[in-house]
Amino acid sequence: MEFFRGRRLRNTPALRDLMAETQINANDLIMPYFVVETDDENFKSPIASMPGQYQLSLKQLNETVKKAVGNGLKSILLFGIPKEKDPVASEAYNDNGIVQHAVRMLKQNFPDLVIVTDVCLCEYTSHGHCGLLKEGDKQGLVINDSTLELLAKTAVSHAKAGADIVAPSDMMDGRIHAIRTALDKAGFIQTPIMSYAVKYASAFYGPFRDAAESAPQFGDRRTYQMDFRNVSEAMREMYADIEEGADIFIIKPAGAYQDIIRMVYDRTDVPLAAYQVSGEYSMIKAAGINGWINEQAIIMESLIGMKRAGAKLIITYFAEELLEKGLVK
Repeated sequence: MEFFRGRRLRNTPALRDLMAETQINANDLIMPYFVVETDDENFKSPIASMPGQYQLSLKQLNETVKKAVGNGLKSILLFGIPKEKDPVASEAYNDNGIVQHAVRMLKQNFPDLVIVTDVCLCEYTSHGHCGLLKEGDKQGLVINDSTLELLAKTAVSHAKAGADIVAPSDMMDGRIHAIRTALDKAGFIQTPIMSYAVKYASAFYGPFRDAAESAPQFGDRRTYQMDFRNVSEAMREMYADIEEGADIFIIKPAGAYQDIIRMVYDRTDVPLAAYQVSGEYSMIKAAGINGWINEQAIIMESLIGMKRAGAKLIITYFAEELLEKGLVK
C-alpha cells in the first residue's frame, strides 16, 4: 500500500501558502500606543525596556499613526499618561484628558481607523493601583464598588470623544455591567465593550509598567488580577462578563496562555482577542537584537500560534512592523 506523502503539498512556498490553514491579515491586528500629556509637541521618548516602542506626544502620535495607516493599519489601542496624577484618577474621566484629546484628533484625521481605548485607572492614580484605596492603605486592597463608578465615567468620556470600542482592563467585579449601564444611559448603546475578561497577574507585564508609568507604589495587583495557576476561574470570569454585556473578550498574556484561549474558544462564541503583552514583545526583541533568533520568523510563528488557538484578534506591539515590512497585508 502506498504510504501517506504529505510532503507533496509542501514542495514550494506557493504550495505551502495555498495549503496554509491559518492566516493573519491586517484586520486581525491591533497596535497599542502610549500617548503622553506634554507641552513638548515633538516629544517622542524611547521605552528602554521595549526597543522600537515610544511614549508619544499628540503630534508624534498623529504622525506615527498616519504612517502606520498608510501601511494598512486598521485598529489601535490607546493608553494615556497624564501630567498630573491623584488618588482618585481625576484625569482618567476628564473630558479634556489626554486620551480624550487623542481620540478626537485621530477620529478627525483617520475616520475609518478603529480606536479602542483602555479603560483603567492605574495610569492616572498617584498610587498606581487600578482603583480607589482606603486612606492610609499600603497593601493595595482596591475598593471595588466605588471604583466601578469611576470606570463607568471614564468609559463614557471615551465614547463621547469618539472611541469605537472601550476596553476595561481593571479586573474589578461587576465592571462590565456598570460600564454597559452607563454607556446605554448616555446614549452609546452601539459602543462595544472589549473586556479584559481573563487578565492574569503576570510577570510578563513588567515593560508595560515602564511604558505607561503605572507600576504600583506599594503592594501588587494579585487581589484583583487572576492567579496564573487557575484555569476554571477563567471560565467563571468569561461567563460573568457575557451576562453583564461584554461584546469581545481579551485574554492576557497570550503566549503562555494558549490553553486558555483554546478552552474559551471551544466553550463560547464571543470573539476573542489575544494580547501579546510587553514582556513577550521585549523577549523576542532582545533575542533578535542579539542575533540569537530569526526575529521575523519567531514573530510570525508566535502570532500564528495565537490565531490557531482561537484568537480572532491579536493585540501586538509588532503590528506596525509587520505591516511596514509587508509580512502581513
